[in-house]
Amino acid sequence: MATDSLLSSTTVPVAVPQGAPAPTRHRIFSPGRVITIAGGTFTQLVRMKVFYFMAIFAVAVIASSFAFADLETEGQLKLLKDVSLAAMSLFSMLFAIAGTALLLPRDIEDRTIYTILCKPVPRLEYLLGKMLGVVWLILISLLLMDTLFCVVLHLKTQSIISTQMEVLSAMKFPSPDARDASISQVQETILKQGMTWNLQFGVLAVFLKAVVLTGTTLLLSTFASSTIFTIMSSLAVMIIGQAQSLARDVFLGQDASTVPRIIAGAVSLVFPDFKGFDIVDAVVSGTVVEGLIMLKMTGLTLVYMVIHLLAAYVMFSDKEI
Repeated sequence: MATDSLLSSTTVPVAVPQGAPAPTRHRIFSPGRVITIAGGTFTQLVRMKVFYFMAIFAVAVIASSFAFADLETEGQLKLLKDVSLAAMSLFSMLFAIAGTALLLPRDIEDRTIYTILCKPVPRLEYLLGKMLGVVWLILISLLLMDTLFCVVLHLKTQSIISTQMEVLSAMKFPSPDARDASISQVQETILKQGMTWNLQFGVLAVFLKAVVLTGTTLLLSTFASSTIFTIMSSLAVMIIGQAQSLARDVFLGQDASTVPRIIAGAVSLVFPDFKGFDIVDAVVSGTVVEGLIMLKMTGLTLVYMVIHLLAAYVMFSDKEI
């Protein structure tokens, strides 16, 4: 009897066939699984033909480069930059909202989500992979649009410089030094409104804003009843995020007490303050954007991503699929 009791309490090792790989333990978090899900999400979005928006962007940029040719040289370049950055912002937000809102319903409809979650894939990894897939799509889209924009802006700048040089060559100057000084001044003025690294800060701000909107839309999609509701709610959040900075200035003012400021800060966590990402007007006008501002913007984006991802996980973990 004692022997039987001892055998029953002893763990019998499982025999492993010779030459067979040792069983591996399931890791709680795997970057490889996240990257795989992100790659599948990117492919899924590409198959939806979202890059067709690139044709519209190309037409808008090229058309704006020829429009209003009667404006001053600075006005033509500012118009081109304004139209291009506005189109980048619009399309990136469409990618962020529409692309993210379609992910969960499409996976449920295609039963892809059951294939993924029945494997040892935590729901946090699933959500993170989906978010990174959309972010990857936005990044590549903006890189393509930025490349086209830079090429068109460079050609437009060189064309304006060539035209101005012809005008200056036909003018009479009191001395060669005066002519050289005038040519140098015109070139410097035009190049300042042309292609600069400061302009890339505006593109980066557009990307960071779209990333925040992606996290917000992902959070809404975890408890939304339909895709249309997710899209409309995300648009509402975007509008509130644009207006809340103005609302704080109007209702709080400089003499507001601590409690209203705390409440306003809590609201800004739920509804991201997109006003802090709006540097496009400054970039278009030629104002130099400091690197510290971009660093703060990047840090704020990471904070929003973590908050929205964790909140989405809390909502999604209890959701019956």
